[in-house]
Amino acid sequence: MHAGQFVFAQLMEFLPRHEFDTCVRRYRGDRRQRGFSCHDQWLCLAFGQLTFRESLRDIETCLRALDSKLYHAGFRGGIARSTLADANQAHDWRIFADFAQVRIRRARALYANDPLAVTLHQTVYALDSTTIDLCLKLFPWARFRRRKRAVKLHTLIDLRGNIPTFVHVSHGKIPDVTVLDDLPLEAGAFYVMDRGYIDFARLYRFTQQGALFITRGKKTLNYTRRARRQVDKSTGLRCDQTIVLAGPKSSQLYPAALRRVAFYDVEHKRRFVFLTNNFDLPALVVAQLYRCRWQIELFFKWIKQHLRIKAFYGNSPNAVKTQVWVAISVYVLVAIVKRELRLERPLSEILQILSVTLFEKTPICEMLTTKTAPLSDTSRHNQRTLFDI
Repeated sequence: MHAGQFVFAQLMEFLPRHEFDTCVRRYRGDRRQRGFSCHDQWLCLAFGQLTFRESLRDIETCLRALDSKLYHAGFRGGIARSTLADANQAHDWRIFADFAQVRIRRARALYANDPLAVTLHQTVYALDSTTIDLCLKLFPWARFRRRKRAVKLHTLIDLRGNIPTFVHVSHGKIPDVTVLDDLPLEAGAFYVMDRGYIDFARLYRFTQQGALFITRGKKTLNYTRRARRQVDKSTGLRCDQTIVLAGPKSSQLYPAALRRVAFYDVEHKRRFVFLTNNFDLPALVVAQLYRCRWQIELFFKWIKQHLRIKAFYGNSPNAVKTQVWVAISVYVLVAIVKRELRLERPLSEILQILSVTLFEKTPICEMLTTKTAPLSDTSRHNQRTLFDI
């Protein structure tokens, strides 16, 4: 990447245009482009995410101020708030979702060899959801409560690299457990989730398809113990049992055996009970894998702090889903740049640097690897300190 290109254009080279065009053709996205294509829309929304723009008007104002540079950065259509709003309404959000999946596959390949907190060769996923509050009048379709509207992001992340692999956007009233019906299952992989996802009919599908789950058990669980294994209580383990469900309904919904592991967290003085369909891992590893689930909470916190998904540029379901998937694409893009350029900086720092340098002509590798020189101490001797007064 040479110095003649803007940083924004260099960044877009990490996103294969032919793959994007394939996604556009799949949903006939440009059949009525009217001078503003899906690619122009993606560039505008990505610019908004990378530079923390608050609205479509904000995006329009900033891009028009850079009008002489836009062509060389890849923009071809005229930038206007109304045009972008129409595109968010008309262009199918699945274009951006499919393109995000293309980049997700690339990111997962780059982070496939990253170590986990435990020694394990299988893929480990964490599943959870986060709620984003919305305005009652502007988002009437996003049902949540009587005086509030919200959307939920049901998200599955690969714990190697914290790369999101599945995102489902729904209104806030949808129970978390229903997302298991749409979740793609991978044989041999571990799925770690909290007890909000306990539905034994749905969990039995994991067992039938060879997928492994770890979840929290409920206190009211009705079961019969079939076997037990010795545990080292000095590690915090309390029991390791093989059980079958004894409830008249649950025993029919999940007829196979389950493993029940109890663990006491001395630091927080809490007792945890885990349920899993894996009988091979050491009991302590089961508890440690569940602790890794906290990574998805950190992922939600990161994207809410550093990307624009708490306030939306449009009010329709299509506009909301489009913005969410563009935000996911930007997150994955930064993760790819970090790994391919072998950067030591954290993702948040890379994003901050990009936000103020997108239309400079510095080579992106040089810009992101240059360390800031420490301030000289020479000026310190010429200024009196507070305690010298």
